[in-house]
Amino acid sequence: METTPAHSAPPRVLTIAGSDSGGGAGIQADLKTMLALGTHGMSVVAAVTAQNSVGVQGYWELPAESVRAQFRSVVDDIGVQAAKTGMLASAELVETVAGLLSGLSEPVVVDPVGVSKHGDPLLAQEALDSVRTKLLPTATVATPNLDEVAQLTGVRVTDEAGLREAAAAVLSYGPRWALVKGGHLARDGAGTGGGEAVDLLTDGHEEHWLRAPRHDNRHTHGTGCTLASALAAGLARGLTVPDAAREAKEYVTGAIAAGFALGAGLGPVDHGWRLRGS
Repeated sequence: METTPAHSAPPRVLTIAGSDSGGGAGIQADLKTMLALGTHGMSVVAAVTAQNSVGVQGYWELPAESVRAQFRSVVDDIGVQAAKTGMLASAELVETVAGLLSGLSEPVVVDPVGVSKHGDPLLAQEALDSVRTKLLPTATVATPNLDEVAQLTGVRVTDEAGLREAAAAVLSYGPRWALVKGGHLARDGAGTGGGEAVDLLTDGHEEHWLRAPRHDNRHTHGTGCTLASALAAGLARGLTVPDAAREAKEYVTGAIAAGFALGAGLGPVDHGWRLRGS
């Protein structure tokens, strides 16, 4: 009697985030990205959103007990090679997740999600201090965009040179690396190279400037989640932080270029762009 050969499992990555019912960001974007980059994605759902291409119509936090149980269920049986966080909604959930992550020895990517692409708040104002003092210290890499930098640190970046000050402010809260995303910088060429999207990765000593062409495509829903998940996937596969960041930047740049219209508003990036030969 023939037996089916056992295949070795790919590297395992855990996302702890909110669900996006429209499929462009959140848990859904994370799992698609992890699959595209050769890893097995697993999830802890911290919140559920009613969300589509025009905005977030509502969200509901899951109980901290549920988040804790999901995490323990996955980590204690299957194990992880990396984890990433996204939307955590409340101070209680931020602190619950920070406590769980503090027990991991594997790399952790913290995407400190504050608002959606449409400008809808996804984090309670009173949770900001918990993000600063509890969550960011657990991070191997923190990946804020410029709005999140301003929200967390008060530093407002207007040109490329300001990314250094932003990164230093983020690092002061304890992550080992900061990847400050400059995609929201003005496109007028003031320090941005005009047609480039520039990010700065630094641990306070090394600096890595990640540059890619800007694509004239408004369908960019899910970029932050996608970048953080791609970074976590690279770390799970054993890449160094700079190499994982470069790979993540390349992947998300291609996904932005291939982003497609969906619904009446902002469509998502295309997580399967490599499969389609775009």
